[in-house]
Parts: sequence; C-alpha cells; structure tokens
Amino acid sequence: MTMQAVNAMSYEEFLDVFGNIIEKCPLITAAVWSNHPFSSVNEMEECVYEFIDSLPSSGKEGILRCHPDLAGRELTSGSLTMESQQEQRQAGLTSLTSGERETLGLLNSQYKTKFGFPFVICAKMSDKYKIMEELCSRLQNDPSQELLKGIEEVKKICHLRVQELSRSVELTTKL
Repeated sequence: MTMQAVNAMSYEEFLDVFGNIIEKCPLITAAVWSNHPFSSVNEMEECVYEFIDSLPSSGKEGILRCHPDLAGRELTSGSLTMESQQEQRQAGLTSLTSGERETLGLLNSQYKTKFGFPFVICAKMSDKYKIMEELCSRLQNDPSQELLKGIEEVKKICHLRVQELSRSVELTTKL
C-alpha cells in the first residue's frame, strides 16, 4: 500500500487502520484524517503531535488516562488492546515474579494517587527494570512536569505504532 492509497482511504478505513496509534483515542485519528492528503507518514505523525500539543492540560490528562496500568488488571484479565499486550509482553511485564508484580502495583497506585492518571512509558523501548526505575524516579516530579513527560512517552508509543503499521501495510513515504 502506498501513501497515495492511504490518502484515498475513506474515513472509516483510515480509522480502522490507524485508530489506536494513540491508545484508546480514535478521536485523535479521526481529527487527523481531516488533514489528508499527507505527503508522508512523518507528516501524518506530525499532525497527530500538533493535535495533542494543541489540547489543554485536561485533554492531555485524558489521553494519559486512556492508558492501562503497566502489568495491571487489564493485562491479567486479557482486556488490553492488542498493541498494549504486545508492548507489555516485549518489556517483560507478562513474566514478572510475584514480588515484582506487587512492587509495580504499589508504585502504579502511588503514581495515580499523586498525578491522577496512570504512569505511561514507551514499554517497547524499555524492560521491566527500566520501567520500575523510571516509575520511582518520575514519582518525584511535579504534576506539570509529569504531564509533559507522559505526553512525550505517548508520542514515542505513537511513533512506534505508526512505524509498525507502515511496515505491515508496506506504506511508502512519498506519493
């Protein structure tokens, strides 16, 4: 599939393919579709980032609230999105010891209590040790600093998801 084919997608087709590049936020993908045609995958990503950056703090917090707890209830119940399940598995979060699971659960709880949204990190670029280290470190941040850091991580996740979709549907980066 070429970028030209992406640009020719109907709204519904575009949403079906790219609807979860931001976890459980298909409205962002829907809004970005209105900017097509895109000259490249990178331009499409930039439209997503510009949309996110234009949101007020409450909107950015909403994006973070759409993310699951790492190694949390959704993972154990099997209700994670396919993308999150794969990312958490790759980071080693599906094979935690009971002690690691307990520690991560406690840290996740402390984080949500302090900031009001789940801890978000690009699991695909991390492992369970780095995740726990980052979680401990970021618990020391102030809320505005952590909101920016969380959104930065959302953008990393988005980038990797778009790149994966680009490879899987063989998009080219030019018309």
